[in-house]
Amino acid sequence: MKPAQPLLYYITDRRALASADVIRTILAAVEAGVDLIQIREKDLGTRDLLRLVEAAVQGVREQAARTTASTQGLTRVVVNDRLDVALAGEARGVHLGGRSMQADAVRAAVPTQKGFWVGVSCHSPEDVAAAETAGADYALLGPIFETASKLAYGPPLGAAVVERATRHARIPVLALGGITLERVRTCIEAGAAGIAGISIFQQCASLPGRVLELRRLLGQAASPAADLGNA
Repeated sequence: MKPAQPLLYYITDRRALASADVIRTILAAVEAGVDLIQIREKDLGTRDLLRLVEAAVQGVREQAARTTASTQGLTRVVVNDRLDVALAGEARGVHLGGRSMQADAVRAAVPTQKGFWVGVSCHSPEDVAAAETAGADYALLGPIFETASKLAYGPPLGAAVVERATRHARIPVLALGGITLERVRTCIEAGAAGIAGISIFQQCASLPGRVLELRRLLGQAASPAADLGNA
């Protein structure tokens, strides 16, 4: 099921930050209202990764206290691969890659009623269908466009594959890989439930300013259903 508005999904990479202050960047993303933040710091040891997750989760709680809102309506923090760290740090989800646990195994270990999301990285419409069948709550599909960080996953999929992958999907499918401001509307109009990335959030003068710009672009995007219906 597609969300009411397109999702913004920030993936962390502290080594690519000019300031090298990933916690400050995460907290800025929380303040700006990013929908999901994936803590993806694969080289960190368990203790340091847990501290980072706890800082992110605490940032969301403080935001909720300031706005008197439930954390359910604020930024969702998910952890790449490490289910143990996600649970210990009280994150609200885990994101699974090709070498991670299977989504159905995670779903069996974590009761659905806790509101814990399981995301899966996908590289084809078939992957998306398999992730949905296994109980995933969302899928990251990519690389949609050419990007140096995703060369290992083969040539870019393109917007046509986004359309194919989302046509019958009942879970949100977010576009990942080479996403720029100029490409956001293409992804949404092809059926993506949102966009995900590292550079689009980290390589900008102001992360809150970038989020506002993305919200404006997404608000102006044509309805995917209308566009595909006329295709």
